[in-house]
Amino acid sequence: MSETNDVNDAIKQFPRLRARTLRFGCGAPRSAQTVGDGSRALFLRSDGPEDLVTALWLSWFDESGEHHETKLADPRELLGATADSEDVPAEEKARRERAREGGTGIVGYSSDDDGNRIVFTINGRLFLTDIDWNDETGAPEPHTRELAGEWLDEDPAMYTPVLNPRIAPDGEHVLYTTGSYLMLVDIGGELGDRITAVYGVSVEDEDGNPAENTWKIGLAEFVAGEEMDRYDGFWWAPDSQHVLFESFDTADEPTWYISDPADPEKPAAGRRYPRALTRNADVYLTVITLAFDGDGRYAGITGNADVDWDREAYEYVAAVNWRRGHDPLVLVQNRRQTRDQVLEVAVAADGAALGTTRVLEEHANDQWIDLIHGTPAYTPDGRLVCPLNDMAADTNRLTVDGRPFTPAGWNVRAVLDVTDDDVLAVVQRAPEIATEVPDAWDGSGAVSDAESLFGGHDARSFDVVSIDYNGTITPVTTDPGQWTASRGERGIVVSGRDMRSARAQMRHILGEQSATISSTAAEPGFAPNVTFTRLGEHQLYTAIIAPSPSSPYAHSDKLPVLMKPYGGPGFQQVVASQSFYWEGQWWADQGFLVVTADGRGTTGRGPAWDREIFEDMKDVTLADQIEAVNALPEAVARLNADGRRPGVPMPDLDKVCMIGWSYGGFLSALAVLDAPDVFKAACAGAPPTDWTLYDTHYTERYLGLDPDVYRRNGIVQDAPGLVRPLMLIHGFADDNVTIAHSLRLSQALMAAGRPHTFLPLTGITHMTNDETVAENLLTLQRDFLRDALA
Repeated sequence: MSETNDVNDAIKQFPRLRARTLRFGCGAPRSAQTVGDGSRALFLRSDGPEDLVTALWLSWFDESGEHHETKLADPRELLGATADSEDVPAEEKARRERAREGGTGIVGYSSDDDGNRIVFTINGRLFLTDIDWNDETGAPEPHTRELAGEWLDEDPAMYTPVLNPRIAPDGEHVLYTTGSYLMLVDIGGELGDRITAVYGVSVEDEDGNPAENTWKIGLAEFVAGEEMDRYDGFWWAPDSQHVLFESFDTADEPTWYISDPADPEKPAAGRRYPRALTRNADVYLTVITLAFDGDGRYAGITGNADVDWDREAYEYVAAVNWRRGHDPLVLVQNRRQTRDQVLEVAVAADGAALGTTRVLEEHANDQWIDLIHGTPAYTPDGRLVCPLNDMAADTNRLTVDGRPFTPAGWNVRAVLDVTDDDVLAVVQRAPEIATEVPDAWDGSGAVSDAESLFGGHDARSFDVVSIDYNGTITPVTTDPGQWTASRGERGIVVSGRDMRSARAQMRHILGEQSATISSTAAEPGFAPNVTFTRLGEHQLYTAIIAPSPSSPYAHSDKLPVLMKPYGGPGFQQVVASQSFYWEGQWWADQGFLVVTADGRGTTGRGPAWDREIFEDMKDVTLADQIEAVNALPEAVARLNADGRRPGVPMPDLDKVCMIGWSYGGFLSALAVLDAPDVFKAACAGAPPTDWTLYDTHYTERYLGLDPDVYRRNGIVQDAPGLVRPLMLIHGFADDNVTIAHSLRLSQALMAAGRPHTFLPLTGITHMTNDETVAENLLTLQRDFLRDALA
């Protein structure tokens, strides 16, 4: 078969292959965590390109410097055939939906400080892996067993579900939550495993009978997981003697119901949802001191105190960080997210009562304060590292004891590690401010032609760097890409994607030694034909995807334009990673010039850029997509004139359409409703059409608390203006952007007599990993747009 046929066949097979491989993630190493001094690292990987069942692995170097990978725990060996037919608790399914986790088997783990004991769940069962080290060979010898299985079987109503197990830093005990109780597991020994309920939030009515329990314990509330990226609801102290935990009451939140109309005998599932402009869950923190007997077994609680802070003024618990040698840090935010406090909770502090707090720092911003993962944090010697939205320098920076130390123009996106000498961080450089790059980056995406192919070290690249407290930048990653890392004292694991490779990459580095952790992930079989450029007055970072050289459309003089944005706040799509453009390449090979432009409000370009959409998301984000369309002809002509790449077909501005999902779906519907002179058709997937139906923490951050602002930014009221073809797509099981959004818009369109197409998806959530649905969704949209533009 010729190379041309290979590529064309790969394009044809792409929709199904992407679904079967979980977006080409199966068989790739992920979720790496260095343990010990960093010479060892835990990670997850399934056994093949279409294997969804993920196993636990160890990367390690022997004394000679040779690298090894050892499988520590395999779900199929532990559970047999049942490992492939997953049955997990509803609460765990909800957590995975919040984390966008599509795998099965071992999808998360918890390790002790030494990295020799690891706990995890499979199908709702609790397992422990112990690693012994062979004195002669120096090789690890893992032993995995079920933990406290007889307790779970004897009284499942009491001891299950097993949610979010975390092993103590000393490796002697495990905590998990059932949602109603915090459970402590004594591990083995001569007396065997034992489970004890140490704290609970069960509710009874006046007669002592179980009543509706709106309380949860040890879990993160909905907005924490969905919008703050905080998935934990309890935290071990580094000394393994104390626990800080969350409990929350959802009684004041509205109850929403998710139903399956295709199965009328199945009752609707009710759950509390923090709808914008309504009440949030009432969140509490409690700290307890645990006692253990002479055999190291749990003996009771000797200290118990609610954490004291101004909960009315600061109702969000945004982050918790507890490192060895210090009391825990808690970041709390007010409802509008314009003010926050960094609290230290008294646990071991001399003279302070358990649970009392002192305010270490306070921050404010007129629009909102960004959350930076990994902050606030103490250095080992006790200095405080916090994030700063520095509006004067137009940079998201870090401070140490209140002093900004990261340079202007280096926007910090996450903090990965904090030492006395430096922080390890993920950054995005603003070249307009930070004009110089480190020597290690010279020639790496810094030259114009290379930058157009691979991206540059700017908003398109999530770079891992070390920053010392004088502001000196030392790159860890060299090529532009989407990178992260886990660092120990001696070793580091770097993982991510870039434009040069189709596969996710992971490298374990120990001093001068370095090894690539192997991957069996599938590849799509084609490289996206992407050209990066910047468009319009706002110099929008843009990716233009042209048909493959083997496509019948490759030599077209002019093609219809397919705008494919996300376009909303808190995310971006023009990133130096191939995976962002595979679907766009499929569309290009169907006969479109595909364009993704990151407008104002998308991340990576500094706090002023982010806040351009404050209280005005609708008009600003649409204006930027129009700006990109109008700038296309000149940009394509300029790209073709330089002669360095095969010619890009000119855009046909009489045939411009848009597709998108979530906020991109909102933009797509908005495009044909409010700019029909520019956009001739659209397919809107899971669009939030009425912002009062979305959650508090996300929506109120950008739109505030004025109901008039919500009305102005919604699109249901724009329904009478529809004159272009519009397809709405929505999953009935979507608990994030509920199908009520599309139903309300459809109802308004019907009332206004405006024809449209509605594609409801039974059993589909906000993620669409079903193989048949994934393929048919693309082909139905393609055919709809072809007919609309004909």
